[in-house]
Amino acid sequence: MDEKQQHIFNVFFREKPAMMLIGLKKAPGEIYASSLAKQIDCTYSHVVKILQEIERAELIKFKKQGRLKLLTLTKKGLEVAEHMDTITRLL
Repeated sequence: MDEKQQHIFNVFFREKPAMMLIGLKKAPGEIYASSLAKQIDCTYSHVVKILQEIERAELIKFKKQGRLKLLTLTKKGLEVAEHMDTITRLL
């Protein structure tokens, strides 16, 4: 694994980031970071920090709506979230 892959691995194979991706997958549409923070019982600032990492990995997109940012999974992000959800259900 190269350095970038190792960093991404370390980001996603922790509880909160995995819960974020699964939460985004299960959301009926676009979702706000603050809603996601409440859903996974995490602080807003921590969620934003992780979401920035996830965005760099091209798994989510931010869409500005006024002062707020809506989140959506990219095609790649949906695929990763589906795999994580499957792993969660298997455990």
